[in-house]
Amino acid sequence: MTEIVSSGGESSRTQQLVRSSLKRRKAAQTRLKLYGIVAILFALTMLAILVGSVVSSSMGAWTQTQVRIEIPPFSSVEEAAAKSPRSAANDAILSFFPATEGRKERREITSILSDGAQYDVEDAIAAAGAAVTEGLDVWVPVSDPYEQLYEGVIDPTVDASRRPLSDRQIEVYQALDQAGRIRSKFDWGLFTNADSRFPELAGLKGAIIGSFFLLLVCLVVAVPLGVGAAVYLEEYAKKNRLTDFIEININNLAAVPSIVFGLLGLALFLGFFGLPRSAPLVGGLVLALMTLPTIIITTRSALKGVPPSIREAARGVGASEMQVIGHHVLPVALPGILTGTIIGLAQALGETAPLLLIGMNAFITSAPSSIVDASTALPTQIFIWFDSPERGFVARTSAAIVVLLMFLTVMNLTAVLLRRRFERRW
Repeated sequence: MTEIVSSGGESSRTQQLVRSSLKRRKAAQTRLKLYGIVAILFALTMLAILVGSVVSSSMGAWTQTQVRIEIPPFSSVEEAAAKSPRSAANDAILSFFPATEGRKERREITSILSDGAQYDVEDAIAAAGAAVTEGLDVWVPVSDPYEQLYEGVIDPTVDASRRPLSDRQIEVYQALDQAGRIRSKFDWGLFTNADSRFPELAGLKGAIIGSFFLLLVCLVVAVPLGVGAAVYLEEYAKKNRLTDFIEININNLAAVPSIVFGLLGLALFLGFFGLPRSAPLVGGLVLALMTLPTIIITTRSALKGVPPSIREAARGVGASEMQVIGHHVLPVALPGILTGTIIGLAQALGETAPLLLIGMNAFITSAPSSIVDASTALPTQIFIWFDSPERGFVARTSAAIVVLLMFLTVMNLTAVLLRRRFERRW
């Protein structure tokens, strides 16, 4: 009887220990889930703050503030063609203030016109043709300080010594605004203009085209070399010390800072081969060297993921080794290869340090027409604008960051969609 009670007591204690152990495990699991949820919420909060701050800072760059000027009638088309567009714009804005006297006051009034106003006036006169004898109403951009005043960045109530506009200039702006001659519209010039010293005229056209050429060169060079190297190492190369040494160095190159590749490009492509400085050709080659390890590693992982049965079945029906790889293995591994390639190109698109070292941060006022023309890229354009002293480039910098993030998002979404599509096919 005593043995039965003792046995029952030990069984009860064992059950209690098991229950308490299960409670601790459940509590630990609950804490782990809570930690994960907190980590995700923290990451999403930080991402929202980052994106929100960038987007809010860029709001001024998406619009352009303009002033309406009235070009008086010309006596003939020949007179309009002979008239300087800058003088015509200045005379038009001064005609709204007939009591202007003195050279200083005239400069204060005409300072509201951007340097690009003359080009809009010239285009309007050319488009009007014979109608120039009837006069023209033209909306032209204002200069950067007045755009900052419209956006509320400049406070007209502070002391004149603490703002870039004098009291008279603010009076001129307010008079034009009250007369309905000031407006704001979406600034397509942010995408259709190249870089400029004037913030209200600066655009991303040159940087976008330069980035396209960069990625094109990087794609043409890195993808065939990377995929070919991965296929050789995974399918053909014998496992020995040499291949082990190569694999170790490929993995190490994937972790090398990007600025090292910039130094390599500076010494090799510019110093030794004498390729043109600031050209997308050189930038694309540097980024291709930087992207190669990523493409090789992801391609090898994709090839390793192909089931051995596919290789064996292909060999069983008499396929050669080349046919096994080209007709069976690579199509199955294509989703992983595409994903690694696009992610590698997206990483290359966001690199700045190697491009700075090869001179792609030069001030270029025209978009490149080929891969050997001097150009900038989106990351270097962001660096140039961020380093500019004008207040208007702050919003331009944030807008360029938003555009770059949009490109990176599209590229990553493309990688995901392509992967899903090919995975469903197979």
